[in-house]
Amino acid sequence: MRAIGLLLIAVSLALGGTARADDYPDRPIKLIVPYPAGGGTDIAARWIAQQLGARMKYQVIVDNRGGANGNLGTDLVAKAAPDGYTLGMGTPGPVTVGKSLYAGLPYDPLKDLAPVILANASPIVLVVNPGLAANTVADVVALAKASPGKLTAALVSTGSVPHLVTEMFKEAARIDILDVPYKGGGPAAIDVISGQVDMFFSVLPLVLPHIKAGKLRAVAVASASRSSLLPSVPTFREAGYVDVVGSAWNGIVAPAGTSPKVIATLNAAIASVLASDETKASFATLGMEAVGGSPQQFSEFLNGETAKWAAVIKSARIQPE
Repeated sequence: MRAIGLLLIAVSLALGGTARADDYPDRPIKLIVPYPAGGGTDIAARWIAQQLGARMKYQVIVDNRGGANGNLGTDLVAKAAPDGYTLGMGTPGPVTVGKSLYAGLPYDPLKDLAPVILANASPIVLVVNPGLAANTVADVVALAKASPGKLTAALVSTGSVPHLVTEMFKEAARIDILDVPYKGGGPAAIDVISGQVDMFFSVLPLVLPHIKAGKLRAVAVASASRSSLLPSVPTFREAGYVDVVGSAWNGIVAPAGTSPKVIATLNAAIASVLASDETKASFATLGMEAVGGSPQQFSEFLNGETAKWAAVIKSARIQPE
C-alpha cells in the first residue's frame, strides 16, 4: 500500500508539473543580468525583457547582480528553481571561459545551466592606430616579425574574449607582440588613438564609433563571415587564419532541469523578438547582431566555445588576475 501511495504521489507531481508547463507563464519572470546596469549586456537584456514581456503577457523583470566578473549572477541562475521564472543573460566569461580560468567556480556552466537561445553576437575586431603602416593582417604580421616584441597591443581584462583572441592570433601567426595591460576598454582605445599603443583587439561596440570617425583603422574581424556592421572589413579567415574566430555574445540561459516545454516556449517567444526589425535596429546601435536558433544549436555553440577557449587558456598559460 505504501508503494502504491508513493506511486500516486509521483504521478500527481508529474501531472502537476505538466500542468504548470502548459500554463507557463502565470506570473512575472526574472531575468538576471550578471553585470551592473548601463553596459551593453544590460541594455540588450532590457530590450529583450520588454519585448518578451509583451509576448508572454507577463512582465519580465531585469535584476542586475554584478560581481566576480559575471560569475556571481550566473551562479544565482544556476542555483535557482528550474521553473522557468528565473532566467539569466549568459555571456562568454561566466559561461564558456570561467570553467577553465577559475579553479573554484561554484557552478558548472555546462551541467548547471540550460541553454535557451543565442540572442546576439558581436565580433572581436583588430584595430590599429591610423599612423601604423598596417592596412592588412599580413602587414601586421610582417611588422611583428621584422621587430619581435616591439609592436604593442592593448590588453583588457585577463581571460576576456578579446584577450583570448589576441593570444590565439599571436600563436597562429607565430609572432611576438608586447601586451600592454589596461583596466578598461575606454583608456585602451584612447591610447591606441593617440598612438601610445599600436593595436587593440576589441569588442566591436567599443570601437565602432572611432572606426567610423577615422580615429581607428579596422584591419580584420574575428568572425566566421564578415560583419554586417563592418561589411568592408575582411575576416581573419580571409587572411589565412581560419581558426582565429571569437565573438562577444549574449544568450538566455535557465537553470538546468527546466522543463523542455518551458524552454521551447521561451525559445519561440525570444526568437520572435530577435527576428523583428526593431530588435535588429536596436542591437545594431549597440554594435551587436541578432542571432537566434534552437536550444540545441545554442548548446552546441557553448560546447564548442568552452573547448576552444580551454585550449587557448592552456596553451597561453593564462592565469586569473
